[in-house]
Parts: sequence; C-alpha cells; structure tokens
Amino acid sequence: MSVVYEHHTVLRQEAVTGLAIEAGGTYVDATFGRGGHTQLLLETLAHSGQVIAFDADEAAIAAGHKRFAQEIENDRLVLVHDNFRHIATDIPTITAAPIRGVLYDLGVSSPQFDDPTRGFSYRFDSPLDMRMDQTQPLTAQKIVNEWSQQDLARTIRRYGEERFAGSIAKRIVLARGVHPIETTGQLADLVKEAIPAAARRTGGNPAKRTFQAIRIAVNDELGALQDSLEEAITVLAAGGRLSVITFQSLEDRIVKKVMQVHATSKQPADLPVLGPPPDVDMKLITRKPIRPSAEELAANHRAHSARLRIAEKL
Repeated sequence: MSVVYEHHTVLRQEAVTGLAIEAGGTYVDATFGRGGHTQLLLETLAHSGQVIAFDADEAAIAAGHKRFAQEIENDRLVLVHDNFRHIATDIPTITAAPIRGVLYDLGVSSPQFDDPTRGFSYRFDSPLDMRMDQTQPLTAQKIVNEWSQQDLARTIRRYGEERFAGSIAKRIVLARGVHPIETTGQLADLVKEAIPAAARRTGGNPAKRTFQAIRIAVNDELGALQDSLEEAITVLAAGGRLSVITFQSLEDRIVKKVMQVHATSKQPADLPVLGPPPDVDMKLITRKPIRPSAEELAANHRAHSARLRIAEKL
C-alpha cells in the first residue's frame, strides 16, 4: 500500500501573483516539490504559455509525471530532474522563449520530512540520509561518521546557528569511536546528551538546529541557492520577475543580499545618469518580505517562518 503525503504550499497565491503573470509567457518553478506552485502557474496561464519545473528529488519528479501527465503531453509543462543551480545551463536546451518569471519555494517539502525512509526528521528512527537528490554519494551518515570534529562543529555552528556546536561535535566523535552512528534516533539522542538540561527546556526539540545544519551541508543548500539566484537573474527577460519564499534566516539573508546587490548602484550618487544606472539590473518589488496571513498561519504551522521577496529584471 502506497503512502499519500499531504503538502500545504505556503504563500502559494502571493508568490505567483508577485510574478505578474503574462498570457503566453514562459515561467520557471525552480523548486517543483509536489507541484503546488506549478499548478497555480498553469491555471493562471490558462492554456497558454509554458512552465519549466526543476527538482533534484527523483520522487518529486516521478509524482509530477503522474499528476501532470496531460500538461506534459501538451508541452505546457517540462519537468527537469536537476539541481536548480543549473538553471542557466538547462533552460537553453528546453526553450528559446524569454523567461518571464522564476519562482522558488525553498527548504524541505512536507513529503520529504514525513517519509521515514528519507532520514530528514528526528520524529522517526530511520537511516541517516537527508539527500534531496538520492543519486548523490554524500549522505548525513557519511558526514556524521567521517567528518572531523572541527568540521562538524563549524558546520553545526554555521548552518544551525547552534551555540553548543562544539559540545555536540565532541559527543558525536566520542560516540562514533565506539560504534557507527547510523540512525536519526541515535543522532538526536547524542545531541540531547550534549546540550545542558537547562537549555533543553525551551525552544522545541534540541536536535532541530543540528539536523538543519547537517541537511544543509549534505545538499549544499546555501551554495546552490546563491548560484541559482545568480543564474535566474541571468536568464530572466527584461521585466521578468524573481519570486522567492524562504523558511529560515540563512536562506533569507542570501536572497535579500543578492537582490539588494543587483538593485544597488556602486556609482557616485551625484553622477548624472538617464534612467537606471548601468550597473543595476534589478529593482526591488518588496522592500520588506511578505508574511503569511493569519488564516494561513492558523491552518499550517509550517508557515510561521515563511518570507516572500520579489524583484524585477530591468
């Protein structure tokens, strides 16, 4: 019996509306997931235009082929099994049409978290994996058992913003010296043991930040995001928009910085220039991020940390 995973797409309408959809346009869903934003893009295009959707997760692509079989057959949707950091390489092989918008819904999808076999969550005692692309060789188990104590501490501190990173890394190295750390349950227990009891009383599960850090490292999420945003800006046509939903501060800082860099001139303020400065190729549509509505927050607890930023190509 197959398991049906429920996924609630956060800021779904806001992210698509922010793209200012044009009939007949070509749009990119850089993070297909289970197709929530892709579906709305197709509905908004109303039988015209095309959506190109990327996902590194084979399970997501397989589910997409079943869900959108008709749209794929009619060439309204193209599914690409690849990391979104390769957008600028892949798109020219698919279409020569101008790209009117690129949408990102970052982070781990609900099906990935809720599938015990994927090893993303400490809610299940399952093999340490955490790969979004299951064809890649690097897994969470390899990081936990093979990386040096120094590298583990640096990773947990940087990507998890965990103040007890040093203690956690030391505890992991001591434990793996006795026997390999193979499951999410083992790792979660080790993190709990390494954090002082007083610090464990607040802030939810004490393993949350460490699991986030290792997952980010496994998938090079921040490096891939930086690369992908730059590539998305490159492929966007004039007037095309970038719409990005983030779920944690490290992602949001990267998105904010990339957009600001491309929207800010380095030329002297008093230099006479007609129109936008030549070193500016984006303008910010949202000065402050859009947050989920009260209704969405009440319906979906995973929406609380969501932020939406939008920029337009000049």
